Amino acid sequence: MGMKVLLHFIQKLERHKIHYSIEHNRDEFIMVLVSIPGQRWEVEFDERGNVEIEIFKDSTGVLSDITILDSLFE
Repeated sequence: MGMKVLLHFIQKLERHKIHYSIEHNRDEFIMVLVSIPGQRWEVEFDERGNVEIEIFKDSTGVLSDITILDSLFE
């Protein structure tokens, strides 16, 4: 399940022509770094389908609500 969520997210980024890079900084997680004007997102995926999202803008914090990913494409 985790790999499907990650691949779906990357495919969506590419369809919307949003710049991203991939890093591996923590065991069991793959991080996708997303840059959009005024914001930087760190989205981490694990093999079980868990997602952690950190958004750097006016306010920051770690989120685990996967539905917030869709707001990136609005």
